[in-house]
Amino acid sequence: MAQLSQILPLFVAVVQKEEASSLFPQKQKLLGSTLQWRIPPKLSAAEDQPLMSSSIWTASYSEKILARYNKTFDWSLKAKMMGKKAIEAARVFVEESGISDTLTAEGFLVEREAVLQSLFPTSELMPGASRLIRHLHAKGIPCALATGSQKTHFELKTQKHGKLFSLMHHLVLGDDPEVKQGKPAPDVFLAAAKRFEGSPIDPKKILVFEDAPAGVLAAKNAGMKVVMVPDPRLDSCFYDIADQVLKSLLDLNPSDWGLPPFDNPAS
Repeated sequence: MAQLSQILPLFVAVVQKEEASSLFPQKQKLLGSTLQWRIPPKLSAAEDQPLMSSSIWTASYSEKILARYNKTFDWSLKAKMMGKKAIEAARVFVEESGISDTLTAEGFLVEREAVLQSLFPTSELMPGASRLIRHLHAKGIPCALATGSQKTHFELKTQKHGKLFSLMHHLVLGDDPEVKQGKPAPDVFLAAAKRFEGSPIDPKKILVFEDAPAGVLAAKNAGMKVVMVPDPRLDSCFYDIADQVLKSLLDLNPSDWGLPPFDNPAS
């Protein structure tokens, strides 16, 4: 399957257990002076991203809309939309593409909705997502989902994967009343952090997995560590925002972050 997506729920915030690493004091040096060592200068084409494949359809439909205006939908525009609430992404779409005089952000969402209603239920998990979530749950590491997706879309995207997402400690969706602003504002991650047991939790003890530049910025604005698993078509200038960049979740070494290692190698 062609992986063209932004991840669907834009990620999983992982709270570090105190006994696991006391949040890896030795890693603080790696994340500072030797940061560039931890971020590959180039990434080969990746076939997978953090959780789910879904935005292939939103990108395809966006291309069709712009074709009506003799315009094209490229990855520089997509990068600006990724991770944001639907209405915020729609505003970026119509304004950056220069069609806002003809099509409003609200109109774009109305046109797109019928397509998403039929296609979102076919969303599949990306390689490595199930393995990571089940591993952390088995090791007693609480996880939460913090996504810009609204509730109705999230339920459509995850309806085939209910058992897996039930392993999450909690979910925070884009239409949650505590999420006043979408990414890159930190609202969604701060709301997720507050709902873990033992809150307030030091943001430095939370690890976020993201694919979107706006999501990476949101995590950093929240004071959290972030692993980016980007689509290879994103401009590599976004990579140096993150604390670590991976081609795939299958490449993750939990021990890098003071987390329990996987019991078995990725297959």
